[in-house]
Amino acid sequence: MSENVVHLHKPTDPPTPDTAPTVLTVVPDAPPTRPVPLWVRSGRAVKTAATHESTRTTVRAAARHSLYTLNGGRIVARRAWDGRTGSRYERMIRAAEAAGNLEAAEEWEERLQRFRAARHHRRMDLLHSPVEAAKGAAVGAGMSIGVLVALGVVMALNTGHIGDVITPLTATIDFIALLIRIVQVVWGPALSIGPFLALLALWSVGRKQHAAPAWALPANVRNGEGEPITPSIVVKALRDLGVPALARAIKEMGDAGASMLGPIRIAGCGVEVDVTLPSGVSTNEVQGKRRKLAENLTRHEHEVFITIPQAARTVRLWVADSGALDEPIGPSPLVTDDTMTADYAKGRAPWGQDLRGDAAALSLYQRHLLITGLSNQGKTVALRSLALWLALDKSVQFLMGDLKGVGDWAMFDGLATTLIQGPTDEHVIQVTEMVEGAVDEMNRRIQAPPGTTFPPLIVLVDEAQVAFMCPAKDEDKRPYGGSKANSRYFMAVRKIHNQGRAVNVLMWQGTQDPTNENLPKLVREGAHTRASLALGTESQARMALGDKAVDGGAAPNLLRPGLDRGTLVVASDGVTIPAGQSSITVRTHYIDDDAAENITDRAKALRDGVTTLHAIEREEEHDQLADIAAVIGDAPRVRTKDVLARLAARNADAYGGWSFMDLKRVLDDAGAEPYKSDGVMVVARDRVTRALANRDDEGSASADG
Repeated sequence: MSENVVHLHKPTDPPTPDTAPTVLTVVPDAPPTRPVPLWVRSGRAVKTAATHESTRTTVRAAARHSLYTLNGGRIVARRAWDGRTGSRYERMIRAAEAAGNLEAAEEWEERLQRFRAARHHRRMDLLHSPVEAAKGAAVGAGMSIGVLVALGVVMALNTGHIGDVITPLTATIDFIALLIRIVQVVWGPALSIGPFLALLALWSVGRKQHAAPAWALPANVRNGEGEPITPSIVVKALRDLGVPALARAIKEMGDAGASMLGPIRIAGCGVEVDVTLPSGVSTNEVQGKRRKLAENLTRHEHEVFITIPQAARTVRLWVADSGALDEPIGPSPLVTDDTMTADYAKGRAPWGQDLRGDAAALSLYQRHLLITGLSNQGKTVALRSLALWLALDKSVQFLMGDLKGVGDWAMFDGLATTLIQGPTDEHVIQVTEMVEGAVDEMNRRIQAPPGTTFPPLIVLVDEAQVAFMCPAKDEDKRPYGGSKANSRYFMAVRKIHNQGRAVNVLMWQGTQDPTNENLPKLVREGAHTRASLALGTESQARMALGDKAVDGGAAPNLLRPGLDRGTLVVASDGVTIPAGQSSITVRTHYIDDDAAENITDRAKALRDGVTTLHAIEREEEHDQLADIAAVIGDAPRVRTKDVLARLAARNADAYGGWSFMDLKRVLDDAGAEPYKSDGVMVVARDRVTRALANRDDEGSASADG
């Protein structure tokens, strides 16, 4: 129906307030509500009921218990078949052959032959058993009747009644009749209840084996959290790993796939097992599927570690107890033992615990150190804990540069010879000069007489990536950062790496997020002890630890940033690493700032007192050519011997060690070479004055340009 509009005036008349059109709108009737068909309402109700959680729970329970009984019967039948036949031995033989263990295959074959011989002997005995049983029954019945009659004769003689002779015999017959009546009464209900008892037994077997699909199992079983690691679980996890050759080999082995496994040993907060892979399966195929293997074992990825032991075609699995790696490991012995001291040469720093729960101690003797990882993962604390232990050896000296500058190393003030803290380019320059000073000390020690011993000197730079990436240059245009041959920090570190350990000058560095730009290759490979916290990629892991460690199973890139804070993967001969492995995972002790200050206070008490420098003292620069001109004075020429004496008198610190060659070098560079006059070497005043004038003119021209 359309709207009807009625005008009460002519359309040509102008509308006025009195003659405004009256609009009558006829509202069409609302369409009638059509009832929802019954079949639609029924379908919705059925869908709601079918998708309701109660319905799903009921269906899962019904399917689960039905399959428990069905699969329980299958398990019992298989066990009975295995007990009556040699199929178990045949599976063992196939498993040994698939694993390449011919000795085990021969042993199982011998067992199979013995089983078949014993079974044949039993069957032959069954052929003669009916006759023997009949003879035995006849003899037994006769003897029993004779005994009963004799007993009756004794009773008759005792009582004087001849009828007592058969009393024992009749009593026995009555007892047998009673047993028959009891069986007749019980037999009917037993026939009715017996099948139910049998089904209950089959259901119990299936329930213990969880013989039902995963979707039908209870939530706690389906999730598998905390499920203990058993041989069957490991074999199933490997079978479902997605390696076709491995799955086929295990299928051929049947249930005997567990023959691939060594003993499952308790190892710290988890278990450890060696798996000998069948022919055609390489270890890297298993290593590359760590996440899937962990999920098959009902664990998180970080709770499963795969390493390569010495045995060929073998992988070693370490599986943590569920959630165990999220628990703290306890305080450091440095905190709990106030009497602990350190020994640089023979001792080991208590760093933390390995995954087995054993103490992980690190030897620092003549080993350069590199610790890397993502930001805020505990790098500074891990590096600092080593320095705190070593500080308890009063012979150790420290040169420290903290290029973060937030006070993480402030407790070493009064303990370190030099402590530079700050993130700016000026701090990088100071740290670079500190490291170069250590190079000079190293060279001095190298030139000392053979047999001279030197105290350990630890050159420690935290946040070293700031130094490598510094854009500042010195007055000779040499960059402080970078990795070129003229990069000052890079070259100073390389020199210490090359020769420092021989004279106990060691380089320790901590850096973030290793790349070729902020951690050059030569510096990475110069460290004897390399440790890494959580990283982002495998390529970074290779930069941090090296290809050998990563190929051997080291995977700091699989550590969880934030959650695995303080967990390190270490490649070093300074820590005990299981045979056949190239690295070890260490959960380091956490030492907070207050505890660190207490430890450094103990270290300071062992020493006579150390004055800590917070900046490198630069020597005052001298204008050597101007000083030479000054000591010549107004004389036209002066003997070089006298010039050296006058320079030493003018500034003994700057010129006291000068030789003729030093003087000649300065004059030659300026173009005022010394020359012979009357058989002696002299320096001419005019030449020196002219060289000064030319130098000043060039400086002015450069400034104007």
